[in-house]
Amino acid sequence: MSLAKFSILYFIYCFVLGAIAYTLPALFPGETLFVPKFWVIFGFLGGITYIAYLMVFLGTKRNPETGIMAIMGSIAVKMLFSMAFVLIYSYKHTGSGFVFVLNFFSLYLLFSFFEIYCLLRNLRHQNK
Repeated sequence: MSLAKFSILYFIYCFVLGAIAYTLPALFPGETLFVPKFWVIFGFLGGITYIAYLMVFLGTKRNPETGIMAIMGSIAVKMLFSMAFVLIYSYKHTGSGFVFVLNFFSLYLLFSFFEIYCLLRNLRHQNK
């Protein structure tokens, strides 16, 4: 999968996730579904996932033999930046910890799912 095709699919995926997140409070008006800075979390995880995929894409194009090192490096970078984000966010904002955990990890897993799906599609084409 080329970088342009991934970018188009990724922005469509982000738009769909954003549309779902935007409509959920209207469907459940009495519930606290999101933390006040939800869109900051969404933007951060969307950006860091795109950067992680870009790292893997460039690493495997440069030297396909060390592609696994690029994948592991991008996972490590994404995890370290995510842990730093959680630390900074929880230091600055108190309260609603359970809602923050649900918001953060659901978005983290959804973005990671899409990234892994695209990486597996790339690896499938390399095996042929």
